[in-house]
Amino acid sequence: MTTLEERVAEMPRLVPFRLAAACAPALALLFLTATVAVAKGTLAQLRVVAGQKVLADKSLRTGTTSVSTSPKATCFGAGKGGSGKSVKVSGATALGLLAQAARSAGSLRPLLITDAFSFGLGLCGIGGREAKGESFWQLRVNHKASELSGDSVKLKRGDEVLWYLKASFETANEELWLMAPQRVRAGTPFRVRVFAYDEKGKRKPAAGVKVSSAKDPTGKDGRATVVLRKPARLIARDGAEIPSNRAAVCVGGKCPQG
Repeated sequence: MTTLEERVAEMPRLVPFRLAAACAPALALLFLTATVAVAKGTLAQLRVVAGQKVLADKSLRTGTTSVSTSPKATCFGAGKGGSGKSVKVSGATALGLLAQAARSAGSLRPLLITDAFSFGLGLCGIGGREAKGESFWQLRVNHKASELSGDSVKLKRGDEVLWYLKASFETANEELWLMAPQRVRAGTPFRVRVFAYDEKGKRKPAAGVKVSSAKDPTGKDGRATVVLRKPARLIARDGAEIPSNRAAVCVGGKCPQG
């Protein structure tokens, strides 16, 4: 007959297995919840431009994330660099969108961010392009310049976010935006249109702008004619103005990769 002492002695060997069995469903639920949270993040469009160089142009989902600050983020003055700590950014924000994109896009790394200010996080560098002197990283959301720090700008589904390395506060750069059909026939001419947005978000047709694969610049109405024989991502440029988004155009059922 088994004694009470013998039954008690067996308990330590049984408890871990029971705990493991009980924890397995909880861990599975936690994993599923995290996956669903990512899938339900806010979908937004991110574009990052330094001069005429487009560092990123992609759509992705964003939500609460963390960013690493850096002592090298000194564009706001000596002694204003980051602490080096990781900072939580709550909700879907313009800075969080950039930080999440940088995890998979080497062209955006490193990010130089400072937490030296009480009003929010400051951005000094993206992908080796640092704000120096009078230059700074300007944030525009839906073509309108923001006066808030990136971690304070909350995003909605479909928002278009632009980070642009601006030469100075006095410099007035218009943002080009290209509209093109999603699907066309090979060798058949089609029309595209380019608009220019000022910092207040006011738009106008952009004349004299060069669109990739177009023979002639845009007319007074901002329109140009393009002929494609294979899938392409079109972009509009005009001197010192901010290059447009890359518009993906599918040809003959095939679409641009990447």
